[in-house]
Amino acid sequence: MTYKVHELFSLKGKVALVTGGAGYLGAEISNTIAELGGNVIIASRNYQKCEEKCKELRSMYPNSEFKVMELDLTSKTSIKNLFNSINKLDILVNNAWSGNKNSFETITDDDWEYDIEISLNSVFRMVKCSYPLLKESKGVILNIASMYGHVAPDYRIYDSKELTNPPSYGAAKAGVIQLTKYLASFLSKDGIRVNAISPGPFPHPATQENKLFMERLSAKNPLNRIGQPYEIKGVVALLCSDASSYITGQNICVDGGWTIW
Repeated sequence: MTYKVHELFSLKGKVALVTGGAGYLGAEISNTIAELGGNVIIASRNYQKCEEKCKELRSMYPNSEFKVMELDLTSKTSIKNLFNSINKLDILVNNAWSGNKNSFETITDDDWEYDIEISLNSVFRMVKCSYPLLKESKGVILNIASMYGHVAPDYRIYDSKELTNPPSYGAAKAGVIQLTKYLASFLSKDGIRVNAISPGPFPHPATQENKLFMERLSAKNPLNRIGQPYEIKGVVALLCSDASSYITGQNICVDGGWTIW
């Protein structure tokens, strides 16, 4: 059977759940799925921000459906309640993150446990609860990891607590990459594909105001610049669609080459 490229990338009629789908990179993930014809559920603790994003998407893509659902990833009950309210799911994107900036010296036990809970434990729980729906649809899971799941931050470019990357973040993201491979193996019998993306330096606009820090980040990168949010869209389109129907258990770095050095 022969498929045209645009047919492989189509998400028409598919339902995707994107955690943190109104955030800096999350918004571009939601945009990508919507552009390909998919219906999007955006889940977050920030209901108002998600509703604003859904309103924007509804105006741009009136033939698709967009819904907001409240979700606290630190609450097992909240996660269970979310899936009790969903009757169809084709794509799960585990993207949401929140945490405190910390160095090794400043991080506390509570900080560490919170970061692991948000970045790693929540991915396990989201997959566990979504499994029956994804098994039925032979769906797709996309986990958002990080370049710091592969390599350590260079301490020389992080000269303040406000800029540094906490040890908990990379540890959790490395766990997400391994969990992705594990799930790809054990869920393959159900026709579920599982992949990950490891974004590189995509600093938030507020961080970009620090020009010296931006120079340091850029100098660490073969492409000599930071990433722009739209640059994650291509790989999201690939891994969420049938264009990647023979790809599972993989992690694609979208990092300007950061992790090759």
